[in-house]
Amino acid sequence: MSKAEMKQEVTEKFIALFGNGNLANYFSPGRINLIGEHTDYNGGYVFPAAISIGTFGVARKRTDSLVKVYSLNFETVGVIEFSLEDELTNIPEDNWGNFVKGYLLKLKEVGHNIQTGFELVIEGTIPNGSGLSSSASLELLVGTVVNDLYHLELDKLTLVQLGQKVENEFIGVNSGIMDQFAIGFGEIGKAILLDTNTLKYELVPAEFGDYKIVIMNTNKHRELADSKYNERRAECEEALKRLQTKLEVTALCQLTPTVFEENRTLIGDAMLEKRAKHAIYENERATLAKACLEAGELQAFGQLLNASHESLKNDYEVTGIELDTLAETAQKLPGVLGARMTGAGFGGCGIALVATSEIASFITKISAVYLEKIGYDASFYVATIADGAQKL
Repeated sequence: MSKAEMKQEVTEKFIALFGNGNLANYFSPGRINLIGEHTDYNGGYVFPAAISIGTFGVARKRTDSLVKVYSLNFETVGVIEFSLEDELTNIPEDNWGNFVKGYLLKLKEVGHNIQTGFELVIEGTIPNGSGLSSSASLELLVGTVVNDLYHLELDKLTLVQLGQKVENEFIGVNSGIMDQFAIGFGEIGKAILLDTNTLKYELVPAEFGDYKIVIMNTNKHRELADSKYNERRAECEEALKRLQTKLEVTALCQLTPTVFEENRTLIGDAMLEKRAKHAIYENERATLAKACLEAGELQAFGQLLNASHESLKNDYEVTGIELDTLAETAQKLPGVLGARMTGAGFGGCGIALVATSEIASFITKISAVYLEKIGYDASFYVATIADGAQKL
């Protein structure tokens, strides 16, 4: 379905539910991370880009205190309704509406006490649990809607930081800022090299010439809050604490691979050493990837993707048979420069840099291997790098 068709479908549903007049349309993308995985909460570099699949919304202000929200992705849930006069709390029966509540609460905490409610109908084209940031896409959509409807004049960084607070403090997922940042600051044809320690960033041309990024979805649903994400984060914090007995650092990714190798015995635990090694070496791969893209060295960029996956498999242990089957099969196919998992892992998606002329054959071959080995189908999308969250 095209963007125009999606927009029309969401608009028609809004009118059917809430009536016509004074409607505004919005879109918030998903994101892929080209490289730099599990570095964001370790104070390192990430290299994401916004993509053309995402979340559409139609919204309108109300004159009373009610907020009414509906998702075409969760039609059985129906209209979720709450009042701004009531305490905004995370309750299971409000389902995805908790993201809306959370954003409104975070706005209230920083002094924007919105009195009147709104109606919002959404539809997402990001598969839930795919690791393409459906939750951050929704957070930034809500932020963009509310910022526009109530003329709050909040800048992109504020919207991004509030989105992360919703994820961390209201939903309860201890994520870094990468997802929201990529979705807030994305630009067509550009990847973002973001220093998560300082929030300084560079827009880097993501031009792949005769190649395209293909997203490979394991179709293994991955709930971030229930995954081992928080466990990995705690392991990195413990490794850092042990390194800090000698080194003056506040984050793992402040260390170069050389300094890490000279001091890794301070950690005194083989598993924790592997976790720290991944973060530090992956951080270096992210900066090397930027240099490769700027120089048009796509072969070298592809090799970095392969090295990243190997590290995520062996040192960080967040891949699993589904992601390994996709990435490792892809790496051996004609016209593929490199492949890796993307996102938090434990299911979700991988990406591959594939010659445009080989994409159809690539999908056929990898689909057959995956179905035989895993027992169900993978899905594939060709990624178009897109603009960030916006009013349409």
